[in-house]
Parts: sequence; structure tokens; C-alpha cells
Amino acid sequence: MLPVRPLPAYLVQRYHGWKATTFAENRAWYKRLAEEGQRPRAMVITCCDSRVHATSIFGADQGEFFIHRNIANLVPPYAPDGDHHGTSAAVEYAVTALKVAHVIVMGHSRCGGVQGCHDMCSGNAPELEKATSFVGRWMDILRPGYERVAGREGVEDALTELEHEAVRVSLENLMSFPFVAQAVEAGDLTLHGAWHEIGSGELHVLDAETGCFVPV
Repeated sequence: MLPVRPLPAYLVQRYHGWKATTFAENRAWYKRLAEEGQRPRAMVITCCDSRVHATSIFGADQGEFFIHRNIANLVPPYAPDGDHHGTSAAVEYAVTALKVAHVIVMGHSRCGGVQGCHDMCSGNAPELEKATSFVGRWMDILRPGYERVAGREGVEDALTELEHEAVRVSLENLMSFPFVAQAVEAGDLTLHGAWHEIGSGELHVLDAETGCFVPV
């Protein structure tokens, strides 16, 4: 028998509130989504962090975004080795099956995963260096970004810059997927980088010409 328990009472209460209001007021829309399937215009790859809520930030409704969340909003390089690749599978489905027009990689401030990568790569988190650390091995994806930041002089906030690098590395890795590169080259898909400052609510986007993040 699985060690499961009933949902916490506060979640059940919130569900009933949603069902009686938001769902009831938009019943026809939900029925249409169920019957016709999803046709999201964009895929958003963002962090698992509970403080980051892409649908609220962009005012998106159900059916508008295909969302994938993982530690530090990372995309691994294309590696069809037969192992489990949740992020790669999500990207493949979004691009080849759903035919999304946009893929947005959105990082954020005070990212715990990025902090862990910084600590690990600087020798201050030996527990993440262990082969048994799922977080550590996942954050290996960001090592190239750390090496770029570590070798750069005059960086005022290394962690913020590494958060930016998490977005850049993910966009670089996205282009290693043949079906992503083909869709971009054909003009059927555009890639976007963004970074959200939680405390101020600001959103910065990656400028293709300068390679810098600028506020919108």
C-alpha cells in the first residue's frame, strides 16, 4: 500500500472555491479545452521556485502556456542516449507536436539552484559533488556558465550574472536540438530569454544584439 493521505483541508477548501467561481463562470471554455485539446502559443521553461508564477506574471489563461518547471530553469544539451529526460521530452512535445510559436526561458532572482551551482563549482558544497546528488548532477548543466562568470572581471553581482547565464546556457542548449534548430531556421519558432526580479516585480529580457538583459 502506498503511504498516501487525504489532501490537506485548506487545499480542498480552495478547490471547492475555485470550482464554484472561476470554473463555474467559465464552464464553456473548460469544456472546449477538454474536447478540442490544447493549442498553446508558447512554451515557458521556468524554475520550480514557488515564488515564480509565469501565468500570473503574463496574465495567461488556461490553455495559453505549455509550462515546464525544473531546478534553475535549465535545458540540458541534446543527448538521445535512452535515459530519462523530462525536460527534453517536454521540449520535443512542445515543438514537434504542439507546434508552439515561442519558447521562453525565464530565470529569476535569488535562485536556490543557481546558488547551489555557484557553491558547488567554487568548492563550497561538497555534498553536491557526490555522484548520488540529483541536484548536483542537474546543476552540472550550468558549469559552462559558471566558468564564463568566474573568468569575467568587474562582475558586481556574481549570482545575478550566473542566473542570467542559466538562461543563456539553456537557450544555447535548445539550439542543439535538431528539431528546435530546424523550426527556428524555418521561421516557425522564436526563442526568448527573460529574468524576473522577485522583489521589485521587474522583468528583464535578453537582447540578441548586446547579449545583455534589459528591463521591459
